[in-house]
Amino acid sequence: MQGVPESFDDPLDRAEFSRPAHRAGIELYRAHIVRYAFDPHTHEAFGLGAIESGVERFRYRGSDHLAPPESLVLMNPDELHTGRAETDGGWRYRMLYLDPAVLEDVTGERGWWFAQPVRHDPRVAALVSGHLAALWQAPDALSVDGLLHDLLALLRAHARTPSAARPTLGEPADPRLRRSLQSMREAPAERFTLEALAREADLSPFHFLRRFKAAFGVTPHQMLMALRLYRAKEWLAAGIAPAEVAAGLGLVDQAHLTRRFARMYGVTPARYQRQVGARAA
Repeated sequence: MQGVPESFDDPLDRAEFSRPAHRAGIELYRAHIVRYAFDPHTHEAFGLGAIESGVERFRYRGSDHLAPPESLVLMNPDELHTGRAETDGGWRYRMLYLDPAVLEDVTGERGWWFAQPVRHDPRVAALVSGHLAALWQAPDALSVDGLLHDLLALLRAHARTPSAARPTLGEPADPRLRRSLQSMREAPAERFTLEALAREADLSPFHFLRRFKAAFGVTPHQMLMALRLYRAKEWLAAGIAPAEVAAGLGLVDQAHLTRRFARMYGVTPARYQRQVGARAA
């Protein structure tokens, strides 16, 4: 069916990305998901949006959550999460992925943090959904920036300031795990072994694995794949050819990238590049 990624099992499943041309660190996403189940993945960005219909079930910070219609979705950067439909008709939603630095520039505040990933607030959810829809149709850069400012103002009441007692997945409480995570961030193409990561944490391999899974809710391999696929999205948006992205991130081949990228984001790499206006070299 035209306009539907080949990886989707149901013709109703669809997802689209867009990026404003004038400002980095902003990505728009809209989707209707019926049967698809997203692998654990992460964004080095806030994930802010609204559920328009249906119910989503997802795992976030070690717990399962339901996001019903007219609810806000408020995810902090670097938090792995999943996503699947809880209702037969799936769920329809819009999201904004926003780099922390852009949020600081727009709001003039540092350290936003959301305690709960789901807030049932029909009035604000309707306004957020409307602002996100308007961002897709914004005629120029000035209107994009104005809509972004107003959108964040709507969400300000749900944001909290950070606390050292509330570590995120990006900043685990155990500095030994932080060293291993940083290694994966800095070299996502590296063919890490459990033993090598455990040595950095000064733990035995399976003790490290247990601690890592307890802290993040995923295995080191799942975390590494999530980091690779997020980096792939950045490189694809920069116009790097999918085959080159696959090779640069240590994936087996372009087909491997296509399968994993589609499973994680709901679109193929080539389709993603078209949607965000990136032309592969």
